[in-house]
Amino acid sequence: MKFKKSKQMKIYKYISLFFVTVLSFTLSSCRSSDDNEAKDTSPGNLQIKFENGFNNLGNIVLGQTIQTSTNGQKHNFSTLKYIVSNITLIDENGGEFKYNYNNPDKGAFIVDQAEAVGGIIYINLTGIPKNNYKKVRFGLGINQNAYLLGQDGQGIFWQKAKTAGMAWSWAAGYVFVKLEGKYGTGTADTNFMNHCGNMGDVSANNTPDLYREITLDLPTTARLTQNIRPSVHILADLNQYLSGQTALTLSKSNESAMGSNQHLVNVTNNLTRMFKVDHVHND
Repeated sequence: MKFKKSKQMKIYKYISLFFVTVLSFTLSSCRSSDDNEAKDTSPGNLQIKFENGFNNLGNIVLGQTIQTSTNGQKHNFSTLKYIVSNITLIDENGGEFKYNYNNPDKGAFIVDQAEAVGGIIYINLTGIPKNNYKKVRFGLGINQNAYLLGQDGQGIFWQKAKTAGMAWSWAAGYVFVKLEGKYGTGTADTNFMNHCGNMGDVSANNTPDLYREITLDLPTTARLTQNIRPSVHILADLNQYLSGQTALTLSKSNESAMGSNQHLVNVTNNLTRMFKVDHVHND
């Protein structure tokens, strides 16, 4: 009997040691996994989607979708383009990641409704630090500091802008926003073209600076990792063009306006209020 009990005790001892070893290994693996996850700072990617519409209803159809302004003026767009640049992501602690700031060749993009796929224009950003982002900020147009780098400092984007009709001569600079179409009271049958942009060196030329930066809250945190690419869906309400903070009416005096006159200052200020983040996908 004593022999049997001794044998049983040894078996229990071995079983206990086995379970203690397994438990220790499991806890060690968990800690190692947690440590690896905490140390994983590999960059990832982020997508920004722009959807242009009226009254937050997307997918403007060029030459077809008609909107009536608060002043009762009907209008549509045959051309709808704008430049975004200096995209900045703001994390939950207020830290900022600036994506190729003041580097148009790598950090400026043309949002062109003619290139929309299913009503969406896609901008894909790469090499973004892993983080939880709560806000996005971007420029409408090209910052003066970037423009003053000179043509050689942004030759790739300058050529892209020229090809897209989003630039004048180098001395004049970039077209920040290009809106063209038809307008009228009963029917939209009169052509208009409003091209907003800086006139070269605004300080030297004593002209208004139409570059604006817009900061938007994300309704859902963008949780970016190497394996999760958040997609930020931005709606642009073009109803703000004529029906924004300053109600505007197209007429013979402003239907063909280019540069930065007061009408285009008002247009720019209206358009800075057209953006909002509709939703965020963490995929």
